[in-house]
Amino acid sequence: MKAREIRNLTIEEIQIKKAEVEKELFNLKVRQATRQIDNPLKVRVLRRDLARINSILREDELNIRKLAGKGQAADEK
Repeated sequence: MKAREIRNLTIEEIQIKKAEVEKELFNLKVRQATRQIDNPLKVRVLRRDLARINSILREDELNIRKLAGKGQAADEK
């Protein structure tokens, strides 16, 4: 998921997406430990998505960049 796509979501939607990614990442790590994973690259992709989501939430918290869900359009840079 791209950062631009995440910034266009509301905070509630982002938090739901974060929970989904965390759950999926946990399940993949368990499957990876038992050597039942088909695509090990998926773990890396999910870790980066989770980091991207956390970064965007922190930007909003520090008022660096506002999210679109707060009534303002996301900054396009």
